[in-house]
Amino acid sequence: MQLRLLELLFIYMTTKKQFLIEHNELAPLKLKATIEILDRFKADKPGLFKSDDWSVHKIRRPFILWLTSH
Repeated sequence: MQLRLLELLFIYMTTKKQFLIEHNELAPLKLKATIEILDRFKADKPGLFKSDDWSVHKIRRPFILWLTSH
């Protein structure tokens, strides 16, 4: 049962590439991201990343605020 739960959690984890695609589909041109920008964001905000999950619901708003302040 515990293994099944881990499998389900993995299915719902968002990779950096998935986050990038989804963010860029929703963002206006001046807020488009690149992998390099995402790497800088992660380095500046390590507390948001307890794992490799790039949850759009959790990360996108702080990312936009960070992006507009730089």
